[in-house]
Amino acid sequence: MKTYRSFSELKKLLPVFLYGFATLSLSAASEVSKKSEIIDLGVDLGFPITNSMVTSWVISLFIIAIIRLTVGKPKLVPGKGQIVVESVIGTLRSIVQPIVGKKAFFPSFWLLSGLFFFILLHNVSGLIPGVGTVGYGHDVDGHFHVTNSILRPGNADLNMTLALACVSMICWVYLIFRYAGLKVILFDLFGTKAKKEVVGKLIYTFLVPLFLAVGVIEILSIIFRPVSLTFRLYGNVFGGESLLHKMMVLGDNFNMAWLVPLPFYFMELLIGIVQALVFMLLVAVYIGLICNHPEGEEH
Repeated sequence: MKTYRSFSELKKLLPVFLYGFATLSLSAASEVSKKSEIIDLGVDLGFPITNSMVTSWVISLFIIAIIRLTVGKPKLVPGKGQIVVESVIGTLRSIVQPIVGKKAFFPSFWLLSGLFFFILLHNVSGLIPGVGTVGYGHDVDGHFHVTNSILRPGNADLNMTLALACVSMICWVYLIFRYAGLKVILFDLFGTKAKKEVVGKLIYTFLVPLFLAVGVIEILSIIFRPVSLTFRLYGNVFGGESLLHKMMVLGDNFNMAWLVPLPFYFMELLIGIVQALVFMLLVAVYIGLICNHPEGEEH
């Protein structure tokens, strides 16, 4: 039997152990539930505690702990952890600032960066062994099947994605009124963007009702923004969870439970990153459409 003499050698095998445990735990789940389950804590708190809520609390604490451990108290001469965090924040800043504009960047960056990291960790949490697959269940034909999991990927719960979308839109309303103003908002929605001296008085007169109609359509699109944000994120994450489970069952039927789902693990990791970035960028675009205009320009 081979003896591993250094911790670095064991670390090389850690992903294999984690993936093996993930395949075993996924095979224990009878199906991916479409809704979160209430956890019985034995104490009446006055409101239900679901496994999605527990996952969101764990991830929130994890983010706080990582920042405290890597950065701690920011220093003028940064350490390795602070350099990594500052590099990530700098990358996000370079992406977001041209979209939202200088005026609204600093007030909105806390929201946009928070959405990115929170959604990213929730998306990736479904790939962590035990999340969504460890909990209460029963034996079926000699195999343990989970019927009530303790942890569940938050974004695979429609309530979580709806809450994220609602918070984003509430903050969007505050930011555009605070850093653009009612006059700019009304002009952006209903104002005639053509200049009278360029197109002529007659054409300008005909354009006024046209832009009013476009403003009504724009209001309808704004109303449906929370719906699109909610279902886009939920559909991708829940679909990924279902896909991984089906591939695990398929691989188990052919005695290849470790091999068949492996490509889909990498695909879901990529999708999780992309969806977090898309959610953040969409909210940034909504803010920038009204707030990001040159000085002295009303539209």
